[in-house]
Amino acid sequence: MTLLFSLPQAIHCADSQVTLISPFVGRILDWFKAHDKVQGYPAPDDPGVKSVSTIFNYYKKFGYKTQIMGASFRNKEEILELAGCDLLTIAPNFLEELSKEESEVLCKLNLADAKKSNIQKISLDEKSFRLMLNEDAMATEKLSEGIRGFAKAAMDLEAKLCTACHI
Repeated sequence: MTLLFSLPQAIHCADSQVTLISPFVGRILDWFKAHDKVQGYPAPDDPGVKSVSTIFNYYKKFGYKTQIMGASFRNKEEILELAGCDLLTIAPNFLEELSKEESEVLCKLNLADAKKSNIQKISLDEKSFRLMLNEDAMATEKLSEGIRGFAKAAMDLEAKLCTACHI
C-alpha cells in the first residue's frame, strides 16, 4: 500500500491483512517543514521518522504481520533513526553515505521495545477512521495530493496510448 501518511491508514491496512505498507518519510517531512516554516528537524524529531516509528511500534506491539517499508528519505539521518524497520528503500546516494559511516549503527526500532510500550489498541470503524484521518491535516492533504497525481498520470498515460494506437 502506498500513499500512506497516518496511523489510522496503517491500522486499517494491518486489519485488512495488507502484506506491505510504504510510508513516505520524506514527504511527511516536506509537509511539516513548509507548514512550520522551518529548515528541518533533528532526526529523532523528524515528523516522518516519528510517524514510521509509531506505526512500527503499533504493529509489533499487537503482532501484525504487515511489513513496513519506509521510503522517500531526505537524508541519511532519517534512515539511521529507522534502523530496525522491516524494510527501507534507500537511494544509491544514501547507500554510499551509509557505507562511509564509521560509527556503529544502532537498532532504534525493535520488537522488545515495541512490546513493552504503553501503546493502546485502536479499534477503527469507518466513522472513527474518517475522523482520525480528517484530524491529521498533513495526512489528508498528502493523500489527496497523491490521489490527484495518480489520476493525472493515468489520464496522461491513457491519452498517450490512445494517440499511439490512433484511437
